[in-house]
Amino acid sequence: MRTGLARRVLAAGLISLVAVAGCGVRPSGVIVGGDPPAGGVAPTTTITLYLVKNGRLNAVTRPGGPPLSPADTLALLAAGPTAREQAHGLTTDVPTDAGPFSVTAKPTGDLVVNLSTPAGELSTLAVEQIACTAAATAPGSPAQVTVVGAGQSVGPRNCQG
Repeated sequence: MRTGLARRVLAAGLISLVAVAGCGVRPSGVIVGGDPPAGGVAPTTTITLYLVKNGRLNAVTRPGGPPLSPADTLALLAAGPTAREQAHGLTTDVPTDAGPFSVTAKPTGDLVVNLSTPAGELSTLAVEQIACTAAATAPGSPAQVTVVGAGQSVGPRNCQG
């Protein structure tokens, strides 16, 4: 008796499957959808910082949202590496109290970075980090960078990183 019930259920399932498989999309002509999307795509930016690994500069890029000012980029440098960057052995020699920063572009394309700590007390690596990170924010050819703080000046420097 159970075999008969199982056969009827199986037969009903097969009939339903055949009925559903018979449904399909009917052919039609070409359907025009209109114009493609127009307008600009929001720019994606990356932020380049120069961090230190084994006593040498390393360019590190981070994904960014809207473009940052050179001063904001230097503030990220002073804030130090992310946890992921630290896991890869990256550090910074730029002290956290070096900011706030301001960056001025001269007509020659050179940059002057003003910071809150004495520029002469920064390590050579810190000055190189600041110079290279600031130069990376300048469009076009690499700029020379002078670091100024508390009446002391270091530079001008070219990025050697």
